[in-house]
Amino acid sequence: MNKQKLATKIWETANKMRSKIEANEYKDYILGFIFYKYLSDKEVKFLKDNDFSDSNIKNVTEADAETVKFVQQGIGYFIAYNDLFSTWLEMEKDFNVGNVRDALSAFSRLINNSHKKVFDGIFETLQTGLSKLGDSAASQTKAIGDLIQLIKDIPMDGKQDYDVLGFIYEYLISMFAANAGKKAGEFYTPHEVSLLMSKIVAEHVSGKTELKIYDPTSGSGSLLINIGQAVAKYIDNPDKIEYYAQELKKNTYNLTRMNLVMRGISPYNIKTRNGDTLEEDWPYFDESDPVASYDPLYVDAVVSNPPYSQHWDPANKDADSRYKRFGLAPKSKADYAFLLHDLYHLKPSGIMTIVLPHGVLFRGGEEGLIRKNLIEQNHIDTIIGLPSNIFFGTGIPTIILVLKQKRDNTDVLIIDASKGFAKEGKNNKLRESDIKRIVDTIVCRPDVVPKYAKKVSRETIRENEYNLNIPRYVDSANDAETWDIYASMFGGIPKSEALLLDRYWEALPGLYEAIFTDDGTPYLSVAINDVKNDVENNVAVKQFKGTFDFAFMSFPDFLYEELINKMETVEISKEETEVANNIFERLKDIPLIDKYVAFQMLSDEWTKISIDLEIIQTEGFEAAKKVEPNMVTKKKGDKEVEIQDGWIGHVIPFEIVQATLLKEDSDALQAKEARIIEISEKYAEIIDSFSEEDKESDVLNEAKDAFVTKEIAAKVKEIDKATLDEFECSIILVSRLMGEEKILKAEIKRDAEILHIKTKDTIEGLSNAQVIELLELKWIRPLVSNLNTLPTAIIEELISYFQVLSGKYAVTYSAIEEQISETQDALSALIDELTGNKFDMKGLSEFQKLLKGE
Repeated sequence: MNKQKLATKIWETANKMRSKIEANEYKDYILGFIFYKYLSDKEVKFLKDNDFSDSNIKNVTEADAETVKFVQQGIGYFIAYNDLFSTWLEMEKDFNVGNVRDALSAFSRLINNSHKKVFDGIFETLQTGLSKLGDSAASQTKAIGDLIQLIKDIPMDGKQDYDVLGFIYEYLISMFAANAGKKAGEFYTPHEVSLLMSKIVAEHVSGKTELKIYDPTSGSGSLLINIGQAVAKYIDNPDKIEYYAQELKKNTYNLTRMNLVMRGISPYNIKTRNGDTLEEDWPYFDESDPVASYDPLYVDAVVSNPPYSQHWDPANKDADSRYKRFGLAPKSKADYAFLLHDLYHLKPSGIMTIVLPHGVLFRGGEEGLIRKNLIEQNHIDTIIGLPSNIFFGTGIPTIILVLKQKRDNTDVLIIDASKGFAKEGKNNKLRESDIKRIVDTIVCRPDVVPKYAKKVSRETIRENEYNLNIPRYVDSANDAETWDIYASMFGGIPKSEALLLDRYWEALPGLYEAIFTDDGTPYLSVAINDVKNDVENNVAVKQFKGTFDFAFMSFPDFLYEELINKMETVEISKEETEVANNIFERLKDIPLIDKYVAFQMLSDEWTKISIDLEIIQTEGFEAAKKVEPNMVTKKKGDKEVEIQDGWIGHVIPFEIVQATLLKEDSDALQAKEARIIEISEKYAEIIDSFSEEDKESDVLNEAKDAFVTKEIAAKVKEIDKATLDEFECSIILVSRLMGEEKILKAEIKRDAEILHIKTKDTIEGLSNAQVIELLELKWIRPLVSNLNTLPTAIIEELISYFQVLSGKYAVTYSAIEEQISETQDALSALIDELTGNKFDMKGLSEFQKLLKGE
């Protein structure tokens, strides 16, 4: 089971298990136990790496001072054999909640002094909350037992190391956030927003050999981790990245520490603090030294998603180094207090990204003064308007502000990215292509991108009294539709509207002249009859498609080399960028095609490809020849139980094998399934042919939309075949079809089972060459096919625009007026033929005058 499937399975089960416990609380229990499993398994691995046998490990106790010290010095903590996660599993029915309480208490005692800051109190939330898992020791034991059984299968070995665990941990946090409502904002920044911020930072710090990154409102630590992973791609030694995190809420602070540790970050590089960022600045980290001098923390990058418009106490903070250059945020809104805190801790070459509510761009008073000072002192670099409903628990419009301590330019880049998203449930979600478009715009910093971005001078901002509201500078609204009066009255297509499609006419020379007739007036007429056929067969259109085909002719070979030939060695985290750059290079000289649409196609496929590559690099090439049980949840009485329902390919899907290596068997099965559909359609035809009297027969169900098998059989026995009427012939036909259907269904069930087992055996017996062929079909074919649709989609889009434009003025007002006149005359003539009493005739006469305009 790959990490995505395992994470989904754990979430679905955990969400059911939490019962009435709030998602925001339950996360602390399951995530706490996952972290304990991590620490426990890490110690076992450490002991085995140091030649401890299984029997030696069973003798590891707290009483063995030498071993305790050895383990503490090696990993920073000590867990006795009896307290190991694996031991809990072995205890089975002898396990109880007391074992957990004893283990967590012992862990707190046996942390090495050098690791106190990382591990001290890390299980406090879990320890104090165990009683909430049940009303009695027995119910608590059952709840905990269910939890540890749920997470026991999370793998910890192989090249992926603890990435699987880290992935699952992050996934669970995101899912708990989605179910925690407004409380989600306390501990989670949506992964896509986090990814966007991390890529902005990574671009800025590339080239540095060591880094310090800081999140002063760290939540679960996910934002900080994503920044670290992004910048690690530009640093040869990830151990040169130091992580600084501060969080106010104790349980959330514990999540930060757990998350950082589980990502394999050295405890020596983790500097965390449980405190109020605004009330207690963090001038130094050696808090054990009471006489340590004031030594402010300065870092290369700060990232934060602070609580929006939170109340704070600005009293006595005028002299605070963080605020005195800019001013104090109002008591009712701490947004700028957080921003100034972040900015203060930047090195001169540093960068910061912060998520804030949209109001910080235009609100007046103290905030207006701070904003003015930030602009005049040249710190605001970029403003990014995000889509609404992108954060869990709030639908308010949000922005990302990018600030720097030192800048070479004085303008501000404003990006309206509010229209770029995909709908996912109740929330909007940034796509990979949306993220890349934003980051590329920041890197390239164009003067203007219509409807999307604009570089605004400081002088212009001054003229607008330091109001940075995005619509003042970037109008992303759709243009209102206009109607030409002359064309509405007399027909023709206004040249001004045809020129709105100018990018197509420029990219496809000669097409404009081929489809329009220009008589020298401001209006055009359509010169073609079959729009679709004539456009698609136009020389320029064919050349456009040919240019694309030529550019991508060698693309499958490139993918084969990168993904197939290098599957066991390719750097997965960097390869998507390599492929994307290759696609962009091929599209460089091809007009009209949006490279970000192509990038999204790559991203959609890359999710599947990267999971397969991880499996192959972790488990070896032979993993592609494996199948695994297909586990499903089914109702059994009042309970839901997990049972096996056949098999699924570990890497190679059954569907691909059946469509290629077992095509004959698969086609035969599909033919029978198609015949079942034909029979069903035939039933419907027969019912439709029945008279209303026939439909009252008992052969139909109450809804009159299906036959009753038992009644059909009885009716056939009654029929005298010597005197058949049409209805009886239909009944006999239905009876025969039912017989055929019954046989077919039995055959389909049998054949499907045979094909399923045959597919399993085929995968397990694949040759290396067959595996490569199937991986090519799974990884390369879909991406190539999707990309090949791009030029066709562009031409179809043009045809659609043209049809709308030509149809807009196809019916003129004068033609409508003529139709109305003819209709009035016809109606008036009809009135002349009507008869009635004197009152009827007087009314009709008056109506006739109205029709004639008298």
